[in-house]
Amino acid sequence: MTERASSSKTSASEPPKERQGINIFGGIASVILFGAALYVLYRVAGEVKPDDVIAAFHKAGREQIGLAVVFTLLSYLFLTGYDALAMRQLAIKAHPLRMAFASFTSYAISFTLGFPWLTAGAVRYWIYSATGISSSKVASLTLIAGMTFILGMAAVFGVGMIWQAEAISFINQAAAFVNQLIGMAVLSGILVYLVWAAAKKRHMRIKTFLIELPTLNVSLGQLALGAADVCAAAAVLYVLLPEGHDIAFETFAAVYAFACILGVVSNAPGGLGVFEATILLALHNLPREGVISALLLFRLYYYLGPFVIAVIALALYEIVIRFLKFRTRMSSHATDE
Repeated sequence: MTERASSSKTSASEPPKERQGINIFGGIASVILFGAALYVLYRVAGEVKPDDVIAAFHKAGREQIGLAVVFTLLSYLFLTGYDALAMRQLAIKAHPLRMAFASFTSYAISFTLGFPWLTAGAVRYWIYSATGISSSKVASLTLIAGMTFILGMAAVFGVGMIWQAEAISFINQAAAFVNQLIGMAVLSGILVYLVWAAAKKRHMRIKTFLIELPTLNVSLGQLALGAADVCAAAAVLYVLLPEGHDIAFETFAAVYAFACILGVVSNAPGGLGVFEATILLALHNLPREGVISALLLFRLYYYLGPFVIAVIALALYEIVIRFLKFRTRMSSHATDE
């Protein structure tokens, strides 16, 4: 079964008028999204001081920068797996290259713009609508992928709070047993969710969308994949920290996951400000300038770099699509004549 034939079945249930309205809305959302991306890029470029970036590069060694790039690529590779898991759950067929492109661009854009369910969903619809995948399927895919991210962060945070309770107590000034209780509470919440998901097939209704939630097998896959991604992303910042910090990666990964959770809750684009403040507070014993330099490079490699690439890639994608449509129309006119 071809990609277009299989995906067209997913959109057959939508009435023509509703589908036409969604297509118009999707087009408008895509234009707004692209404009917002360019505006944010302009603002970020204006706020980043070249001298600060140069100073941060000088403080970081080549090995640190090389490892940061490797772990960034690894994290975005895991993020592609988010979409693969969601598509398996929803029985969506798509070409692997299209899936990888939609995954990378949606995460790179949503990490910077914030409001991931809206922004990532708009990017995915922009790309997948050409293959006939319905808006409800795109909404379900975006939600399931987001749940993978949340489950991964919660798992890393919970395990870290239990495993590295004493080490984390030096950071948050809480008793070790309190950290362990927090970790056990988080892991218990995950366990309750898994039992709930295993009981029967679950759905969630958001306005006109009836979204299918992951089964137990998919949820277990989400836990493993999400935890691996969070660890890879944490490793990007970890390798950029000043040398001689003596912080175990397991401890730092829990701190990183907690900072990400606060960033997500704040709804700030990329957790900007909230994430940095949490990391600076947690690593108060380290040289402040060194941590700030590490955070600046982390933003550059993990957020700004992929964001710029995604904006350019989406612009090129739209140009190619428009050109192919124009060429098809010209060919059909020539045939008619």
